[in-house]
Amino acid sequence: MRQCEVYLHGIKTGVLTENDSHEYKFTYDKAYLLNENCDAVSLTLPLRSEPYYSQHLFSVFANMLSEGDNRQIQSQLLRIDPEDDFGILLATCQFDTVGAITVKPIEL
Repeated sequence: MRQCEVYLHGIKTGVLTENDSHEYKFTYDKAYLLNENCDAVSLTLPLRSEPYYSQHLFSVFANMLSEGDNRQIQSQLLRIDPEDDFGILLATCQFDTVGAITVKPIEL
């Protein structure tokens, strides 16, 4: 199992988890939900206390990943399987992402 904290504009919004079967769960942080001015990470993940589950990496996170030749180069340089979406997300989306979302790996 692998996990990361998800940040929106530098504020922790929740935790994204990949289990051993490559299924995904995103859960908003309870403290984040208490803030009346908090925004959803994505329109596809509206604010709620119940976790979201998916057989595929949620589109908001998958869209943060590189594609094509850039993905191949990243995979080679980082020594990560090019099919490992979660691994690439953890390695490349901690700083200076195109959008407002960043992730921070959680060491288990």
